[in-house]
Amino acid sequence: MKTTSYYPVIMTDDVAGTAAFYTAHFRFEALFTSDWYIHLQSREDEKVTLAVLDRNHETIPAAGRRKTVSGLLLNFEVEDVDAVHDAVRAAGLPILVAIKNEDFGQRHFITADPNGVMIDVITPIPPSADYAAMYDASALPQ
Repeated sequence: MKTTSYYPVIMTDDVAGTAAFYTAHFRFEALFTSDWYIHLQSREDEKVTLAVLDRNHETIPAAGRRKTVSGLLLNFEVEDVDAVHDAVRAAGLPILVAIKNEDFGQRHFITADPNGVMIDVITPIPPSADYAAMYDASALPQ
């Protein structure tokens, strides 16, 4: 199997509002818009995409139409996590984990979208020596 694309799809009761959230705060734009599905693409990298889907759409099996999000964390790797953090705070978004450096090689914070989907905003930093030993050399930040 050759995978040609991969992107998360957020199921929600508010398709337009959820898409507007990612457009306003994470620099996405709509490539396809309907009342039940919106496909978003990063304005900075065409390979970064995200979709928003009405959770009650007929294509979703009844068992998958739950009301709450569980076990989902979206990671957005960015060049300047501090700038994104400042913008997110100024916009009044919740800060679930304060910005901090992690020994495993990340400076990050966690916020959430209107559906409760957690968003981990990350800038890679050099890991501690102990963690660096766990990385393949090609994966270490330069």
